[in-house]
Amino acid sequence: VSSSHLQLAAFALGTVGWILCTISMGIVEWRVWHVDNTTIISSGIAWVGIWKVCFISYLHVSPGYKEQFCHKFSGYDSSIPREIYAAQGLLLIAMFVGLLGLTATIFALRNVYMGITHKTLITPFFLVGGFFYILAGLCVLIPVSWNFYSVTHNQSIAFPPSYYMPSSPAVQEAGAAIPMGIVAVILLLLSGTFSLSYRFPVTTNTNTK
Repeated sequence: VSSSHLQLAAFALGTVGWILCTISMGIVEWRVWHVDNTTIISSGIAWVGIWKVCFISYLHVSPGYKEQFCHKFSGYDSSIPREIYAAQGLLLIAMFVGLLGLTATIFALRNVYMGITHKTLITPFFLVGGFFYILAGLCVLIPVSWNFYSVTHNQSIAFPPSYYMPSSPAVQEAGAAIPMGIVAVILLLLSGTFSLSYRFPVTTNTNTK
C-alpha cells in the first residue's frame, strides 16, 4: 500500500480531469463572439461550441424558442471549420480512453488494498491506466489548442443563413470550455505520469510473481 500513494493521487487527478473533459465537451462556451449587429443577436454575444451555436434573441427566430436560439451542427455543413469536427471526435475518444484508464487504475488499487501481492495483477494495470490517461490528455490538448489558436487569430466561420450568425465577429474570446480543457489536460497528463512511475516493491515472498 505504501508504494502506491502516487497511483492513488493519479486516480484522484484522473477522475477530476475526466470529469472536466466531459463537461467541456458538453458546454457551448468554446468561443464567445461579440457582434455589432444586435437585430437578431439581441445581447450582441453568441456562443460557438463544438456541437452547436447559441445566442439570445428577442425575435421569434425558431419555433419553440422565444429567447435562446440554438442551432446544432450537421455533419454535412462544409462551412464548419475542421477544428470543430476534430474536437467532436477527439473529445469522444478522450472520454472513452479516460474511462478505460480509470477502470484499470481502480482494478490495480483494489488489488493493492486487498493485499493481493501478484505483480501481474497490479503493475500492468497501473501502466495501462497511465497510458490511457496520457492518450486522453493528448486527445483533449489537440482540439483545445487548435480552437484557442482560432480564437486568438479571430478566425471567421461562414455559417449558413439558417444559423442567423454573421460570418465573422467584431471580436471573439475563449469561452469557459477552453481553460477547463487546459486544466483537464494537465490533470490527465499528471495522472498518466504518476501511474507509469509505479514500481512493484521487492519482497522476499516466494509466491510473488
